[in-house]
Amino acid sequence: MSSDLYSNRPLLDKLGVKPGMKVALAGVDDDWFQRELRTRTQDIGHGRPSAPCDLVFLRVSTPADLAKIKSMKSWIEPSGAIWVVRKKGAGAAVRDTDVIEAGLAAGLVDNKIASFSDTEGAMRLVFRLRDRPAAAKR
Repeated sequence: MSSDLYSNRPLLDKLGVKPGMKVALAGVDDDWFQRELRTRTQDIGHGRPSAPCDLVFLRVSTPADLAKIKSMKSWIEPSGAIWVVRKKGAGAAVRDTDVIEAGLAAGLVDNKIASFSDTEGAMRLVFRLRDRPAAAKR
């Protein structure tokens, strides 16, 4: 797939948001993004969900914010993901390597990046296949 084809895909496709998914937002309160999400799912919560969900979107602005990933791991289904949204660019306070290290410390691995907006990028953290409960591997 060429990068042009990928870059022209809708944001929700890049982020893997499928119809009916359960989504939790933590610090991602952008009206435009919530409107876009509602075109795919109405199951959108703010903060800790009452039951594990498919996707969590966590906005971080400092390296200290990354400590939240460890507890948020319990927010997702075994096949779910946490998207860490952060400022992009050379002057950003949180670097890709910071997100990767925080994910590993929480028992998650990064497996995808996407441009979230003109000013922010997102990195997806997931459970390693070998770390998922047996029922989720089927």
